[in-house]
Amino acid sequence: MLEIVDFWKSFDGKPAIAGLSLDVRDNEYLTLLGPSGSGKSMLLRLIAGIERPDRGDIRLDGVSLLDQPTHARGIGFVLQNFALFPHMSVADNVAYGLRHRQIEPVTDESEVVKRVAAMLALVGLDGLEERMVGQISGGQRQRVALARTLVTEPKICLLDEPLGALDANLRARMTVELRQIRKALGVTFVHVTGNENEALAMGDRLVVLDQGKALQVDRPDVVYAKPAAEAVARFLNAFNLLNGRTEGERFVTGEISVALPENCSGADHYAIRYDQIAVHERGAAPAGRGDIEARYVTSEYLGSKFIYFFELAGGKMIEVEQHLSQHEPVRHRRGATYQLSWDLADVLLFDAEGRAIEALASSPARRAV
Repeated sequence: MLEIVDFWKSFDGKPAIAGLSLDVRDNEYLTLLGPSGSGKSMLLRLIAGIERPDRGDIRLDGVSLLDQPTHARGIGFVLQNFALFPHMSVADNVAYGLRHRQIEPVTDESEVVKRVAAMLALVGLDGLEERMVGQISGGQRQRVALARTLVTEPKICLLDEPLGALDANLRARMTVELRQIRKALGVTFVHVTGNENEALAMGDRLVVLDQGKALQVDRPDVVYAKPAAEAVARFLNAFNLLNGRTEGERFVTGEISVALPENCSGADHYAIRYDQIAVHERGAAPAGRGDIEARYVTSEYLGSKFIYFFELAGGKMIEVEQHLSQHEPVRHRRGATYQLSWDLADVLLFDAEGRAIEALASSPARRAV
């Protein structure tokens, strides 16, 4: 549907987008994840035509958009701050694009009223047509901004941190509602976020960006289970990452060494996910697993799970996540030393450049990944 081909964009000689190519599919929800400054919002501005790339092309259904102005691209844009008109009612805000767009504005007022009413019903705002935007909640304003964009029937809808201004409960509810709205309309959504949980939960595919480059593009479950780069694992905020080197069949970090999967060498980063670690009394870990001793510090209760914090010799913190649907809460002795262990099939290794290293472990679980 939409093809981004070798995009480059620099400011003062520093690349904001660096040779990025990406295919956006018809009728999909694509999420873009990355830290501040990774190029997420800039990519949306380039797609919309607000910015022009220094090099590269962008094609919609095979037709280049480079010379098309923003209003002629058939692409909608929902800004993080919503950019609503405070002196207008909800209905007039939504109708604005229909009445005033440069290409084929809708002049039949009855058609405007009908389309606005249908869109407000879809986003759950029917009955609020005459309210001023200052009289509705933040979540409702977010829906007005979305309705104003979608009522013009864009082929693609760009969303720049659309949930960033919402409280946690409302954000969780809107993750579900946005997917339902997108599915009902069959419009492609490209959604920028710095929140890893939001990106994983909402996207049919997930793009992880860093320094203007796409580090990985895949289904969220694949990215979560098997990050293609050390930076991806770091952005997901779900992995303990150790820096060091391989020595024989061990990975050495400081004065600590841990077991490696079979047939591995050249690793500079060792990663194990928070929820793949088990906690044992010292000396009680099963044989054949990776293990390390650590001092218990504290825990954090997050409703559906506990996060336990352990400190390695040298001060590195290790996080262990236990979901209450799978484990009873455990009370560890503060200051006591425990043995943490994990299946070597779950270990992820990365080289000095942060690229994933495939481990040829004999475990069937590893081969099934």
